[in-house]
Amino acid sequence: MSDTPHHTVTLPLPDEAATAALGRRLGVLLRPGDLVALRGDLGAGKSALSRALIRSVTHEDAEVPSPTFTLVQTYDTAIGPVWHFDLYRLSGPDEVYELGWEDARAEAVALVEWPDRLGPLLPPDRIEVTMEHDGPDARRATLTGHGALAARVAAADWTL
Repeated sequence: MSDTPHHTVTLPLPDEAATAALGRRLGVLLRPGDLVALRGDLGAGKSALSRALIRSVTHEDAEVPSPTFTLVQTYDTAIGPVWHFDLYRLSGPDEVYELGWEDARAEAVALVEWPDRLGPLLPPDRIEVTMEHDGPDARRATLTGHGALAARVAAADWTL
């Protein structure tokens, strides 16, 4: 168990509209330099959550493709640059540097699917979002703010 501050909130997401609402809430909370670690099985809603978040800080009809094949997509947004990483196909943490990792960490909000692939590069100050199936269309999201982001998660309004 880590001794860094943390705060956890669990939210039911009965449908995709609730997942989108959570994405919008996260979009309001984030600032350049923040990292959101997105955890969950395939099909758990990580990409849907990311898409809603990115649309909330760009525009509603923004094209937001999954970074599954490109490994990273970048966006100019109202909260600064957002880099959306999908690290599923990485074989080791060092490969993330080839994707512009240092630039993303210096200037952008980083959304990271499959954050375990970062190994020791996963920063102590982060928001972890674990998406789980809670029925055919329903999901459950567990958000944990770690380190410097714990207070922000604790103070946020998570009413969806």
